[in-house]
Amino acid sequence: MILLDECLSPHVAMVQRDHVRLEWRRRYADSVLERARSVRWTCLCRATVYELYEGGGKAFIRRTVQLDRSPEIHDTFVYSIGEARAIWTGLLSGSAR
Repeated sequence: MILLDECLSPHVAMVQRDHVRLEWRRRYADSVLERARSVRWTCLCRATVYELYEGGGKAFIRRTVQLDRSPEIHDTFVYSIGEARAIWTGLLSGSAR
């Protein structure tokens, strides 16, 4: 069991009533954005983990819902790095989901 004071990665804030709805799609194939790497992520102690992927001047956010059988993985559209970082900030603050 992980205690919150032992967590090193950020937690996502509760979603705000007027949040921006992100469009989630199936996980990108390995060949798409093959140079993209996870550069930021939320804490693994929660059932849903988010990661910011960047590479080749582009970026996207991956959402992984950790289930007993196998995880459900979805990605956002591909954005410029600046746009994706702004969305990442919104995700952490609860103003995007």
